[in-house]
Amino acid sequence: MKPEPVLAAVEVIDVCKSFPNVRALDHVSLRVEQGEFFALLGPNGAGKTTLISILAGLARADSGQARIMGFDTVAQARDARLSLGVVPQELVFDPFFTVREMLELQASYYGVRGAGAWIDEILHHLDLTDKANTNMRALSGGMKRRVLVGQALVHRPPVIVLDEPTAGVDVELRQNLWTFIKRLNREGHTIILTTHYLEEAEALCQRVAMLKGGRVVALDTTANLLRGASGITVEIAADAVPEAWRGRAAVQATGAFGFTLAGYGELEPLLAAFRESGIAIAEMKLGAADLEQAFLRLTSPTAATAEAA
Repeated sequence: MKPEPVLAAVEVIDVCKSFPNVRALDHVSLRVEQGEFFALLGPNGAGKTTLISILAGLARADSGQARIMGFDTVAQARDARLSLGVVPQELVFDPFFTVREMLELQASYYGVRGAGAWIDEILHHLDLTDKANTNMRALSGGMKRRVLVGQALVHRPPVIVLDEPTAGVDVELRQNLWTFIKRLNREGHTIILTTHYLEEAEALCQRVAMLKGGRVVALDTTANLLRGASGITVEIAADAVPEAWRGRAAVQATGAFGFTLAGYGELEPLLAAFRESGIAIAEMKLGAADLEQAFLRLTSPTAATAEAA
């Protein structure tokens, strides 16, 4: 007898979704295995939020299928929703309830009884215990985001989607949150993360899907994507860039010029170009290519031009 195939935590099959004048998702297919820590990355407008909305049953695909733990998000919507917890990007809350009341209300919405001990544990791990009886409207933005995380976890879903969970959150909470989420992942929960902090995805996620223009442009292990971005990065503080290198220079937040090189063999020609152009280098930093370099390589306008060619 052949063993039965392992059920995917999330399965997206040839999903398309359009809005007026926008093709939000264009034949997207991906599979997330049970117990994975999976990253869903892409620039603004790539289709990430639309895909999450379809998984959560908040939007319907024009064509294709989406399943959570084998449950179709349309035909078996109730079971699919019970299997999923979503931390939304927007701060959505009811200003008339306390923190504990919000979590109790969410538990009752999912038919969870006797959730008091689990709610206490959630409050503890999210550093909300001392805010349990505080009205939601009195909380800071970071505190409200913690409550949204708690709401997504209160019915103990096997699949958890975190849509920019640490946006606007202080460093200490970010560390505490990831400690808690990593523990849930070790206990078997599947985690899907969208984030603009690519170092988080690099440190936490085993596999990455990158979306651009509603299409999957990369779907691989984090290690393989990092190998694809092999090379070095060079950040040079100078008044200008040699003409031959202007097309490869990216202006950094610091005002310095950033270059991604295939290896150290390209470093000497770069420095020679600065010398021959009479441009003085005030400061220079070297670094290894990271997930951000892979992200930029796959989602930049030049990548689109290469793909078209």
